[in-house]
Amino acid sequence: MEFAEIPETGISSAYMPPAKRRLNWSILSRKMVPYIFLTPFLIGYLVFTVYPLVYAFGMSLYTKKIIGGTVFAGIANYIKVFKDGNFWEGIRNVLIFGSFQIPVMLGMALIFALILDSVNLRRPTIFRLGFFLPFAVPSVVAALMWGYWYGQAFGPIAQIFTALGLEPPIFLTGKTILPAMANISIWQFTGYNMLILFAALKAIPPELYEAATVDGANAWQMAWWIRIPLIRPAVILTIIFSVNGTLQLFNEPNVLTVVAPSIINLHYTPNIYLYNLAFRSTQFEYSAAMAFTLALVSSILASLVLFLSRRNQGESR
Repeated sequence: MEFAEIPETGISSAYMPPAKRRLNWSILSRKMVPYIFLTPFLIGYLVFTVYPLVYAFGMSLYTKKIIGGTVFAGIANYIKVFKDGNFWEGIRNVLIFGSFQIPVMLGMALIFALILDSVNLRRPTIFRLGFFLPFAVPSVVAALMWGYWYGQAFGPIAQIFTALGLEPPIFLTGKTILPAMANISIWQFTGYNMLILFAALKAIPPELYEAATVDGANAWQMAWWIRIPLIRPAVILTIIFSVNGTLQLFNEPNVLTVVAPSIINLHYTPNIYLYNLAFRSTQFEYSAAMAFTLALVSSILASLVLFLSRRNQGESR
């Protein structure tokens, strides 16, 4: 009977000392501990994320016909999506929505983060909690709440204007519906983005502020030349999150449809169009292809943000 020899000692593996075997087992068990803790997450991720994506992508390659049932269609559904004017109209609506919602929201988040980081406030946790609290409100509840405020016949704003003898403003018209929905998102997500930027500001070494103070820099100059440039990655991250969230706009227009049914149609945003195709028209195959097309558009816009930011950073150097 032959035994493999350990090169360093020349001792056969069958006669490995018990202490060395325990050491090897201890090293192996320590290496396995992270994977053991990650296993529940990996199982959930595979079951609830990877499998639905694979299943939806496979579904998008088929089409349902009156005669013949479900047949393989290849990329026909994707070609149909690119030719669908309703889909691109929804994309246009959310891009218009984001064109003024994202700058205002991130601008306010940056200002609040700079104020909390630079001013010696008493009990700053209360202020951080106050800014973040709207994010804890579910988006459906936020849309219902603001829909009540926007109500022309029953809303508090309309009642105040009526009591003052003034004509109540109309918030939910064809020209004002997008700013009205943007206001809801700004109110809800400003605090969330503020915490991301505030955490980035806290990571800046205080020695830089001390050096800037010695050089005679005031608070405004330190914010413009030190704080904001150093948290550039966090700002880019919030922009990417905001772009993706804008393309996924659903709860606000879906809730406000009850108040403004003549303005918010069945394809007002891409997600509303997807929802109606899947659960009203039962076009699951076509809606799956549209979902992946929307993900592609989102990836292109996120990549564009990264490209422009890196280009501007390179030019600034």
